Amino acid sequence: MKRIIICISVFFLSVVLTSRAENRNDGYVTGGFETNTNLYHDDARTSATVPDGKFGSNNYLKLDYYNRKFSAGVQMEAYAPALVGYSSDLKGASLTNYYVNWDDDDFSITAGTFYEQFGSGLLFRTWEDRALGLNNSLMGARVKYSYNDIVNVKALWGMPRFGMKFSQTQVKGADLSFVISNLINIDNTYIALEGSVLDRYEALDADRVADGCRPNTTGWSARLNAESHGFFLKGEYVDAGEKYYYNTSYSGAGEMYLRKRGNAQLVETGYNGHGLGVNLSLRRLEWMDSKVVTDASSNVNMLNYVPALCTQYTYMLTTLHPYGARTGEVSSRFTNSGEIGGQIDVFYNVKRGTWLGGKRGMRLHANFSTYHTIKEEGTFRPGNLLFRDISVDVEKQWTRKFKSTLLWSYQEFTPSYGASRTTWLSNIMVADLLYKFNSSFATRMELQYLVTYEDQKDWMAALVEVSFAPRWSIFASDMWNHGMTKVHYYNGGISYTKSRTRLSVGYGRYKAGYICSGGVCRQIPAYTGANVSLVMTL
Repeated sequence: MKRIIICISVFFLSVVLTSRAENRNDGYVTGGFETNTNLYHDDARTSATVPDGKFGSNNYLKLDYYNRKFSAGVQMEAYAPALVGYSSDLKGASLTNYYVNWDDDDFSITAGTFYEQFGSGLLFRTWEDRALGLNNSLMGARVKYSYNDIVNVKALWGMPRFGMKFSQTQVKGADLSFVISNLINIDNTYIALEGSVLDRYEALDADRVADGCRPNTTGWSARLNAESHGFFLKGEYVDAGEKYYYNTSYSGAGEMYLRKRGNAQLVETGYNGHGLGVNLSLRRLEWMDSKVVTDASSNVNMLNYVPALCTQYTYMLTTLHPYGARTGEVSSRFTNSGEIGGQIDVFYNVKRGTWLGGKRGMRLHANFSTYHTIKEEGTFRPGNLLFRDISVDVEKQWTRKFKSTLLWSYQEFTPSYGASRTTWLSNIMVADLLYKFNSSFATRMELQYLVTYEDQKDWMAALVEVSFAPRWSIFASDMWNHGMTKVHYYNGGISYTKSRTRLSVGYGRYKAGYICSGGVCRQIPAYTGANVSLVMTL
């Protein structure tokens, strides 16, 4: 608690310094403070257990200073201890991120911690996501240079963060973008050729080197980006270099570590315009896991970005079994080198005044996504089904006060992660209803139902939210497995917002499962308790 008080004190001090700096017109400070604190208790109905101390608290203080072309910043984090479900490597308090940066019109240099991404992130990406407990920022240096928006180059070197410290793993790489359309002055068209190279070095012990593993892994990617009159095409090929996996069938003879070559292919194409949006994504992944530390099992131990390319739902029952991309694994059950599949997303805004759109128009959306194991390593042949989702949702503004969203989702997935052909099926229906009484008073209701013959059978869920803008919001929800366990997962809370500060208090029962953000998920255990969240920004 002393560490939390120190963080809050530093935040308020920064507010004072900010106001003075702005008055002198010689620079300014931005930042924010965030704390999420839970108090847990045992719950026999869900088998939720209480962690040591019955308490968890994640705290973040971030400050950035800007003065013309110069900027600098720090971030302090305190876990006292971390909330349940977060990595055990997040503990204690520390100044985790700090940097200085000089940004000119065509030149930029950064020293300290920073975030970067090459292409889509399949080869390399560092980023922060507090919902996942992920922060793999690089501690090192980065240089960027742009020539007339035709050639863009960036080069970097650093050691990625793991937990509260920076690992001994070293990463160095470069990224090049050549914009052909700017060179030859093509109007209303963008064409670019891009490429990246990345070398990862991790010191290995003598035994692992003797078994054939190498400390360096060098990968590269080549990309094409093209857009013209609403049409777009993106293609990427990634060679992620050699990876080493422990041979689960090793018995003293043969290879202890299996050598695999990571690779990925991604194609995205579509059209956006005249109220219509069509996006097609096709992707194949093979041995594409990239870890900061080889032997660490943390679920945030990643050095690239491999999201699930499917609909990212927010409704309670649609997220019971979210899909996570399969990047390749060797286990005693079976060996799966990755996944192959894709999705097609279609949006259409029906115009006002038409027979279907009516007075206020209507928004239609449909998605189909399917992913399979790779039947034979090194091929494009699909194997067992991993995940399939067909969804349709309709959003309609009926009057100035009433709006509805209706959604249907058909989900099929394998509980064995592709080891067998057995799949589970779910049909999910959602009605999301919003009514605005006036500019400051609104209510929203969700009604959901899930039909399935597998797992824990049928579910139903409901949520009611009442908002008194711009200050107060109150909600209550319940997710009930009436098909088998008869357990209610209830939740309720209230929030208050003033200026740049938001305080929320709640209590609830949470089901064991997954929390996802941006297509990346982390596993959480069941827990029950009260929670307090405070967010303040400059």
